[in-house]
Amino acid sequence: MNIKKIEKGVRLILEGIGEDPDRPGIKDTPARVAKMYQEIFSGLETPTEEILKHIEGESHDEIVLLKDIPFYSVCEHHLLPFIGKAHLAYIPGAGKIAGLGELAKALEILAKRPQVQERLTAQLADLIMEKLKPKGAMVIIDAEHLCLSMRGIKKPGAKTVTSAVRGLFRSKESTRQELLELIKMRD
Repeated sequence: MNIKKIEKGVRLILEGIGEDPDRPGIKDTPARVAKMYQEIFSGLETPTEEILKHIEGESHDEIVLLKDIPFYSVCEHHLLPFIGKAHLAYIPGAGKIAGLGELAKALEILAKRPQVQERLTAQLADLIMEKLKPKGAMVIIDAEHLCLSMRGIKKPGAKTVTSAVRGLFRSKESTRQELLELIKMRD
């Protein structure tokens, strides 16, 4: 990432809104924002082919669900955050399972790119299908978008829910229903 270019851009934004970028309270803001962008967009630095490694030699043929995974991302339309929870599920096939941390890491990496929720949801499901070759995959994301909450229509608390359904979860309604019941279960 080009930190100096980000700093220059933030300085221009401050000037554009009528602020003095050299004012004591905000003179370090361009550098802080550049460092923050480096962190929140760090997913751009990880090639997709390096995401979601599987464990060799393990087999399992029932639903694997990692639910209520907190995440944040940045909407590419307004560069404002969307924050929520994701549920990632798959039914292993061909002896390929992933470490649970690998699933959460896949979400983290893809979310740390300029995104739209619909694409993030589909990317995760497609990645699981491609890398693990499961019998099915399903991803559900539930998030609040600050571009909807704090600007435009101003509806704080409104949630957007997206799902991507692949393989057995798409073709077999009872399997999809079983997963939805597992997601609803509380501790």
